[in-house]
Amino acid sequence: MLPPAHRLVDADSFRVAARAGERAGSRTLVVHLWTPGEGSDDPPRVGFVVSKAVGDAVTRNRVKRRLRHLAREHVPSLPGSAVLVVRALPAAAGASYDALGADLGHALRRVLARTTAVPA
Repeated sequence: MLPPAHRLVDADSFRVAARAGERAGSRTLVVHLWTPGEGSDDPPRVGFVVSKAVGDAVTRNRVKRRLRHLAREHVPSLPGSAVLVVRALPAAAGASYDALGADLGHALRRVLARTTAVPA
């Protein structure tokens, strides 16, 4: 389970991360990573978006549980007070736990590489 301090629950943070953050996608999900400016003491927070396009309620909840468990392993690698939003795509409904984990890891590595790169 994701600790309460690392859960993203307010709509404004979801909106800012999705609109202003870096984005990377895969076959089953899209990750949005927003790192606020200096001065924020919040821990990294993670939120999930699993729409009805993914499937019925049982399927959506299964996808959310899997993503929460997988994201928990990546929280220590997030910078400072980063906000990560993981948006499940319809293909996530049929994906195995291992496939979701591989897609999340790959997308997160790509988005972290872009946020930590120093502009020339």
